[in-house]
Amino acid sequence: MIAMPDLNTPVLVQGITGRAAQLHTRLMLAYGTRIVAGTSSRADAEPVEGVPVFPDCAQAVAATGATASITMVPPLAVADAVAQAIGAGIRLVVSIAEGVPVHDAMRIRRLAEQAGATWLGASTPGLCIPGEMKLGFLPDAALLPGPIGVISKSGTLSYEVCYRLKQLGLGQSAWIGVGGDLVKGTRFPDLLPYFAGDPRTQALVVVGEIGGTEEEDLATAIAATGFAKPTFVLIAGSKAREGVTMGHAGALVHGTSGTVASKTRAIEAAGGQAFTNIDTLVMAVARQMGR
Repeated sequence: MIAMPDLNTPVLVQGITGRAAQLHTRLMLAYGTRIVAGTSSRADAEPVEGVPVFPDCAQAVAATGATASITMVPPLAVADAVAQAIGAGIRLVVSIAEGVPVHDAMRIRRLAEQAGATWLGASTPGLCIPGEMKLGFLPDAALLPGPIGVISKSGTLSYEVCYRLKQLGLGQSAWIGVGGDLVKGTRFPDLLPYFAGDPRTQALVVVGEIGGTEEEDLATAIAATGFAKPTFVLIAGSKAREGVTMGHAGALVHGTSGTVASKTRAIEAAGGQAFTNIDTLVMAVARQMGR
């Protein structure tokens, strides 16, 4: 089960002195995230927004007790950053950089599994417990505490879904982006136990897409675990042309596996509802929630 943070979780920002990292540190702090430390390779690094900066994760964790980390480093530096965080005892690591090499992602996933840590990435917009904290750059305009659990491959599509639901007064119990990489640390089925046991979650919205087997695997897990909360799954990309390279690296269709039809069959067989556009999904969720 994912080690979900809360408003009291002490957070470390790796690469905190970078320009983008400073911006998002400021925004995360403003949202309520308890950022207690940062790391930087710069010898002359000064505190960022009052957050002390250390030369490495081990010193940062020893000094502050950080238990979660977000890596604000370039894609080729992500593997070393995650390894350093896990080696220091961090048990939740979020990485946001696009373009992490597949072999690096495989190495990170194996390392996280061996350590019993949760790695959210390779590329993700992050996660949020609305009203409490967020790790990443999920937009405040789409955030609202509420009863809907949200898990997504696509950042931008999930922003639109959550924004539209918010306009109807339907916020999120938790919003977790798993990303669209071919190799990732956390997949849809891994998140079911958390939402099954979360009393705030009354329904689950899944922002998926064509390609890969993650939605089919989620359907298998729903059936196997008896997950009983209403589940609504968006399958984006129904109009994509065959033989054309586009979208996420993990959105690969092989024969009849990974198609809209195969995903729809699997989801509906498990008791969920599948949609190919945002409008119909939002309307279905609103009806379910009495809006």
